[in-house]
Amino acid sequence: MKSGLLPGVVTEFTVTVTEDMRPSFDGQVIHDVMSTVSMIHFMELAGRKIILPFLEEGEEGAGFAIDVRHVGPAVVGQEVTFRAICTEVTSKRVVCGVLAGTKWNLVGKGSFTQAIFQKRDMIQRIEELQNRLKAENVP
Repeated sequence: MKSGLLPGVVTEFTVTVTEDMRPSFDGQVIHDVMSTVSMIHFMELAGRKIILPFLEEGEEGAGFAIDVRHVGPAVVGQEVTFRAICTEVTSKRVVCGVLAGTKWNLVGKGSFTQAIFQKRDMIQRIEELQNRLKAENVP
């Protein structure tokens, strides 16, 4: 990774909750609020925005661990601000505290860890798995 990514680096953005962000199982919408899945998606995006300016050519990051709590609702039409704060950086991991909140309440909080690796290594792992899958499906 390039130098400069240190604890304390912050990114923040706001999204408006849409109907497609609601929790739905087997086609049935459960509540008219942002789902946990959608909240986690945007928390991961916030963490990714932290690392992007610091990745070297040929490097990539991917989610490694997430530990979050969905503590309050955000209704359809409401704005939710997502914030990631870098708390730890090593050669192979970046940890961020992540928050989601509206102007009235906290929606979620926790941490998100990303693994940093060489793209070529991940491409090789993916190709190996794809080849294994193809070999198992051959009649």
